[in-house]
Amino acid sequence: MSAPLLEVSKLSKRYGQVIALREVSVTVRAGEVTCVLGDNGAGKSTFIKILSGLHQYDSGEYRIDGEPVRLTSPRDALDRGIATVYQDLAMVPLMAVWRNFFLGAEPTRGIGPLRRFDIEAAKRITRDELLAMGIDIRDVEQPVGTLSGGERQSIAIARAVYFGAKVIILDEPTSALGVRQAGVVLNYIMRARARGLGVIFITHNPHHAYPVGDHFVVLRRGQMIADAAKKDMSRDDLTRLMSGGAELEELAHELDRVGTASDRPQST
Repeated sequence: MSAPLLEVSKLSKRYGQVIALREVSVTVRAGEVTCVLGDNGAGKSTFIKILSGLHQYDSGEYRIDGEPVRLTSPRDALDRGIATVYQDLAMVPLMAVWRNFFLGAEPTRGIGPLRRFDIEAAKRITRDELLAMGIDIRDVEQPVGTLSGGERQSIAIARAVYFGAKVIILDEPTSALGVRQAGVVLNYIMRARARGLGVIFITHNPHHAYPVGDHFVVLRRGQMIADAAKKDMSRDDLTRLMSGGAELEELAHELDRVGTASDRPQST
């Protein structure tokens, strides 16, 4: 078996006295979706920032294609094929779809002082690349802000693929979407997987993760509480881990005790 596209082993990170991550290990292979789940404060944001080169880790190991690395910046990560799609998508709502597709990396033609933005090439490539991902945008001239949330997420995924990503990290791509638009994004995650990319799907929603995931890692307070392939974890197992399981049962018992005490007649 070839080396994983991306692998972190016993990754840890502190911010002062706060332990944000403690010995987290994740493996991402070509053509697989690795879902990293956790509630707020679980360590997901710190994990994304380390993988994308924005923050440094304190201990552990980070390997890309089997080679140990220590990324120095998001640009360094991109150069190594690691692309992160954040919730805000880094798009300009009033700009056309094709302008957003190439924002900051515009194709040019000509040489020297005659070099200029190749607008026709940008429009053609945008249209072709979106269609290759199965994304049928009515008109690449329309402002990206007129598109649905699911369509904007899909464009961001297609853009990352076009610019050479081997691994795409998706930061809560379905969190602000309705059921139908979330389904659109999940469909394009599966398309990226079918094209041989490794996908890291960061989410707090097990119902979105389970249909597309091949492997599941669950974080709680910076620590891994689960690491399992899909064949070893049911949807109910994943939901129970995310919902708190034993903690919810303990809370229910506590509420029962409080309710029982409040029902007792008060002495005068």
